[in-house]
Amino acid sequence: MTATLAPEARDRLYAECARAVSEAGAERESLLLARLALLLFEQLGDEARCRQALADALHALPVPSLSAAGDAGH
Repeated sequence: MTATLAPEARDRLYAECARAVSEAGAERESLLLARLALLLFEQLGDEARCRQALADALHALPVPSLSAAGDAGH
């Protein structure tokens, strides 16, 4: 069974994640996200679901990324 977040919680976590990415800076963004993913994968404890989550995240990935040049948030 897959647990889902309430829309409000999802929005709060998205904003907090975006702030963490900003704080890490463009130079460490990919390291932060990889570390976060690994920590969450360990919480999930299911390799197949983790692989599916990676595939889902990559599918239709919007451009530009949070670290794109000219992003006003940085």
